[in-house]
Amino acid sequence: MVTGTPTDDDVAAFCRALGVPGLVDAHVHFMPPQVEAKVWAYFDEEGPLVRRRWPIRYRWSPDARLAHLRALGVRAFPTLVYAHKPGMAQWLNDWAAAFADEQRAGGHQDVVETATFFPEPGVDGYVAQALDRGVRIFKVHVQVGGFDPRDPLLEPVWGMLSDAGVPAVVHTGSGPAPGAFTGPGPFAEVLDRHPGLTAVIAHLGMPEYDEFLTLAERHERVHLDTTMCFVDFFDGAGPQTTLARSLAPRLKALQDKVVLGTDFPNIPYPYAHQLEALTRTGLDDDWLRAVCWDNGARLLGVSAESGTAATTR
Repeated sequence: MVTGTPTDDDVAAFCRALGVPGLVDAHVHFMPPQVEAKVWAYFDEEGPLVRRRWPIRYRWSPDARLAHLRALGVRAFPTLVYAHKPGMAQWLNDWAAAFADEQRAGGHQDVVETATFFPEPGVDGYVAQALDRGVRIFKVHVQVGGFDPRDPLLEPVWGMLSDAGVPAVVHTGSGPAPGAFTGPGPFAEVLDRHPGLTAVIAHLGMPEYDEFLTLAERHERVHLDTTMCFVDFFDGAGPQTTLARSLAPRLKALQDKVVLGTDFPNIPYPYAHQLEALTRTGLDDDWLRAVCWDNGARLLGVSAESGTAATTR
């Protein structure tokens, strides 16, 4: 088990202690180089949605980052591209498809193909194309995109995702800074209209944890990911441990709906620290196994035998 001040070299031991074949990380980013450069510059400049020094730990080449994830034992992960303006999503989706194809051609089945969307004319068409292509997960960033998830243009999209059972990772919480349509209210209305939607609330809905946990309790197919939750970066170990323990009873009750997420590579601490932070809940190994492997594997269609992402191609 990862305890104390772990390094990434300790992750394999963590997995062995839990008895899992590795990790399924539902919140990993790979982006086109020009987009990634702009994202990293935003963090460097402490942009208004960051508001703090944020040194990116894994500012490496894509090949180096892929090698590191595989060395850690991360057996499946998406690329989580996201559009923040009109005319961007289709291009990002094409890039993500080519990236996943390139990895498969090289013998790696661990990249779970990702797509995104934005409220714009034609959104239903390119989302339908992505679903037909076999995309296994979508990413939607309500905070950065500054759009209303209730936009009428997105109604057919939420319906298609619900019917297909394909999950969408949705950053709709108000952390690290509120946006025009963040918070539980707008997305709760989406879920009320599409109760079958498989949604993964990023960051456990930080900082509106209680409200987003309630959505997961209320809706059968709503999940939450652990990205950047309970880590020292926010307020230090003591307050984060207190927060983790306070949420632990509800997280235990939602054991089958919590999935590992990390925000790799855009994190200001070692990957292993996210795993350490999960142990601050005080929850048992069954919960950790579910979060680190079982739930993500089920959600993303990962083979327990091979630990590789299934593909419909």
